[in-house]
Amino acid sequence: MSRQEERLARRGFLLSGAVVGAGALVTACTSNEPAAQPSAAPSQAAAGGTDNDKPGTEVTIGFSAPAADHGWIAAIAKNAEAQAKQYPDVKFVPVEPTNDINQQISAVESLIQQKVGVLVLLPNDGEQLNQVARRAMDAGIPVVNLDRIFPDKLSYRTWIGGDNYGMGVAAGHYIGKKLKDSGVSNPVIVEIQGIATLPLTQERSKGFEDALKTYGFSVTAKQDAQFTVETGTEVATNLLQAHKKIDAMWNHDDDQGIGVLAAIKEAGRDEFFMVGGAGSANAMREIQSGNSVLEATVTYSPTMASSAIKLARLIAQGKGMSDLVENQVPQSITLASETITKDNVARYLPLGFES
Repeated sequence: MSRQEERLARRGFLLSGAVVGAGALVTACTSNEPAAQPSAAPSQAAAGGTDNDKPGTEVTIGFSAPAADHGWIAAIAKNAEAQAKQYPDVKFVPVEPTNDINQQISAVESLIQQKVGVLVLLPNDGEQLNQVARRAMDAGIPVVNLDRIFPDKLSYRTWIGGDNYGMGVAAGHYIGKKLKDSGVSNPVIVEIQGIATLPLTQERSKGFEDALKTYGFSVTAKQDAQFTVETGTEVATNLLQAHKKIDAMWNHDDDQGIGVLAAIKEAGRDEFFMVGGAGSANAMREIQSGNSVLEATVTYSPTMASSAIKLARLIAQGKGMSDLVENQVPQSITLASETITKDNVARYLPLGFES
């Protein structure tokens, strides 16, 4: 596996995000290679509105995540900080973000030594940070595992993340229904993946395949990219040259989608429609314009960071979730997939993030 693949494997994603807290919608599968700087759009935090949001016992929340060298991670960190600021009873203690495994382990160990009340942790690699998370739990510090899951359930109190399979399902249903309603038979459907060897990519492709089957369709051709603009351009160019007529395209990631759209425009092709993945502001503006082949995108939202802070506070204060009967926060929360189209894009655009 290449260094880039190793970095991406660390992402360990789980798919497409519905809002549990509130925050920016951004690309979920970019690589850890340097990317364009995110926009100055303010990060979003969920406003108070329940008894749970009233000030309570003071809580110190430690926070650790990878370096914000691309949009999705940048939004994760900003959302977490913004949410923590909503609560006068929360002391937010972030450590220096890093993409170095050993440095992140050391940073988490420092939070354990500080005896924080609860720890929100998005690991560079769930497998490699499993033991330090377990040490936190054994020390009586509940861990809210964000996105990239630890293999040992004893290493976290609660996990929250997205649904890769659900992303594929959402994209498949949008494409399948539109083709079926248009009376298209034997459609040419192409798929631009992320890195094909990664489980997250395989889950997305499986969801896409399963959803298309319900309409009697299948993927004509698929090719993997590397979650970058450059590889998006390269792969899209190859597929466009190989297929003189295409009916629909699904691109797994809106960040590499910038390159995909550039290749499409360069080729002068517009006989098909396209669905993106993640919900970046770039993609939403394309959808809103009505002048692009990009008609929809399915989400994988960093709002999970805002929700992780809310959950960490509730856990530390011994509270449950106000809309549930149970007295404690659930052990696992999987965000649902949302499909953004021209009909609802105006509602999502203010939450967008520049990829």
